[in-house]
Amino acid sequence: MCTSKRQMRLGAFIMATGHHIAAWRHPEAQADAGLNIDHYRELAQTAERGKFDLVFVADSPAGWDRAKDHEALRRTAQGAHFEPLTLWAALSQVTKHIGFVATASTTYEDPYLLARRFASLDYISKGRAAWNVVTTGADVSKNFSIAGHPAHADRYERAEEFVDLVKGLWDSYEDDAFIRDKESGVYLDPDKVHLVDHKGKFFSVAGPLNVGRPVQGYPVIVQAGASEPGRELAARTAEMIFTANQTFEDAQEFYSDVKGRLARYGRRPDELLISPGIFPVLGGTEAEAQANYDHIQSLVHPSIAWNILARHYKGIDLSGYSLDDPAPPLPENTELNKSRLKLVSDLVSRNNLTLRQFYLAVATARGHRTVVGTPEQIADAMQSWFENGAADAFNIMPPILPTALTDFVDQVVPILRKRGLFRHEYEGTTLRENLGLQRPPNGFVVQARQQQVQAVV
Repeated sequence: MCTSKRQMRLGAFIMATGHHIAAWRHPEAQADAGLNIDHYRELAQTAERGKFDLVFVADSPAGWDRAKDHEALRRTAQGAHFEPLTLWAALSQVTKHIGFVATASTTYEDPYLLARRFASLDYISKGRAAWNVVTTGADVSKNFSIAGHPAHADRYERAEEFVDLVKGLWDSYEDDAFIRDKESGVYLDPDKVHLVDHKGKFFSVAGPLNVGRPVQGYPVIVQAGASEPGRELAARTAEMIFTANQTFEDAQEFYSDVKGRLARYGRRPDELLISPGIFPVLGGTEAEAQANYDHIQSLVHPSIAWNILARHYKGIDLSGYSLDDPAPPLPENTELNKSRLKLVSDLVSRNNLTLRQFYLAVATARGHRTVVGTPEQIADAMQSWFENGAADAFNIMPPILPTALTDFVDQVVPILRKRGLFRHEYEGTTLRENLGLQRPPNGFVVQARQQQVQAVV
């Protein structure tokens, strides 16, 4: 059912066995989820049954450094999982409507190859692809033939050039370039094929891309950085932002700040959707929800707990601390993920956490908002942010998979629909159409028209 009332958008943020760091140990979890295609098929189809807009998997070129913590390596389930574009290409064949967001790094990827893969996914899925643009905070340069991990500012400068270049490559062919007239023998109009001839600080690419213009014009551009350069990159290039906010005030500030930057790039507020993550722990009653939360928290092994703390307190000796000691201030590291560092630092200082409380807080959703309660209380929490300038959408982060996603679809989605906040049916066939985003014009065509107007003047 289509309605003119502003509608909430929903994404399923899939983390193999679930978002909790100990999820794989839970009796209801699919322990081999990371490399189980049947598991992912079930999740994508469950999300589509709930009329979600998209499914998303985070991804990084980083692996686990076994030399740092062998015991923690023995007990983590987050080290081995599918490469996302390959996974989404497969799952697009067993779904019809839901969109697929894949993470790819502007620091460790090549623009031409990335543009080609995402354009192909958009065709394979019939217009349901999206690219989550990340600059990669972790130093994984030892896995690549580059001279060290770039500085934070350099990563974002490279990202700016990277995104513009990829869009140019996607515009290599105009939408009507392929004639394919069997009688005349004309397949292509060469005048509608364009070279990017890009020569920049980081890249030199001639083009054209060897894939036609994507079904959506461009796959939907998603961004996740919340630092100052991240916000500016999003305001200029992104159509959806995945963000992490602990408090309503922080979410409102982020929403207002980023939306307020759009005008200087000639964009309207509704051209960028802001989607904070939410980690919902459900129960039939508050007491049941709290018991479910306490149970999964009890599954965190001490070696994992100390590994979580060691990752956040790099360079600090914690051997003299007990888990019940007050958490010391987190060290600053300007070259890693600045926005997530600030979020976690604020969490520690605002709540005066002990080290135990700190690791338990980030064991759930790594700094994203955790809500424990009944389906009505989860819906209340989402509605409040949606209606009061803090969110356009939500990235649902199920604690345990597959059951927590099924529970959300069956228990929370009907409440959102009853309140008129969420769709009953998909509005379109592409991800852009379902998100209410316009299909972008071809940049070369726009440029040619502008030149014609200037010539007339």
